[in-house]
Amino acid sequence: MMSRSALLIFLLFVLIVTSQLEWKQQLVNELESTFHKQKHISSTGELVKEKIILSQEKMIRLLNEHIQNLQQQLLQCRVNNRTTNSSGSSLTSYISEIQRQQMMDD
Repeated sequence: MMSRSALLIFLLFVLIVTSQLEWKQQLVNELESTFHKQKHISSTGELVKEKIILSQEKMIRLLNEHIQNLQQQLLQCRVNNRTTNSSGSSLTSYISEIQRQQMMDD
């Protein structure tokens, strides 16, 4: 049989090895948990960024529509202003200018 001191040393060694394994497992679990939290946070951040971009694109489209409407109103005002100051023959040239401008905007 083994002596008591050899048995105590063997049990101490087994205790150290098993505790090291438990610590490593706890560390791995904590690292995995932290990784999943960071992944969730980054995916949430990406969703927020995507929503902001979509909102900005919508606002840009609306602004472009307003710009087109204002350009058409400006052309119409120019036509109205010039037709009151000029003859009827120049009206056709301004109408063609409006049509050309609308074609360029499209």
